[in-house]
Amino acid sequence: MNKSALHKLSYGLYVISSFSGSKLNGQIANTAFQVTSEPATIAVSINKENLTHDFIKESRKFSVSILSTSAPMEFIGRFGFKCGRDVDKFDCTHFRTGQTGVPVVTDHCVAFIEAEVIGDLDCGTHRIFLGEIKNCDILSDEEPMTYAYYHTVKRGKAPKTAPTYQAS
Repeated sequence: MNKSALHKLSYGLYVISSFSGSKLNGQIANTAFQVTSEPATIAVSINKENLTHDFIKESRKFSVSILSTSAPMEFIGRFGFKCGRDVDKFDCTHFRTGQTGVPVVTDHCVAFIEAEVIGDLDCGTHRIFLGEIKNCDILSDEEPMTYAYYHTVKRGKAPKTAPTYQAS
């Protein structure tokens, strides 16, 4: 089986954020997709080892901030390769508190979506959270970053906790 075929699926690159009490966390994810239009729902896939997973499971809320192609690798690295248990990822990041109380990243993002969890599915290493969209808007007219762009232009790598990770 040639698992490289999975790299041909289209993905975007997103900051998925949530909260626990007054603590905020977010992470890079490549799996977010619209499920239905009525009611408007979205799904995200989050590794169960990630702090963001725990925050979404507890708060039952999350945001999806869609990255632009201009997002610098340092910014992506802060959310994608640092652990929120060790680092406050929001200390140098512009964000606002959304209608649902979740942090909405505004740096280097073209749009955002806020959702309240209405279901979830255990998928082994990951959990898919299904959320009813409560708010969304466009932040910029820049191009959204695709996962292919991240790999080919930015030369980014997938962390071990990513659903697309493959050992070399």
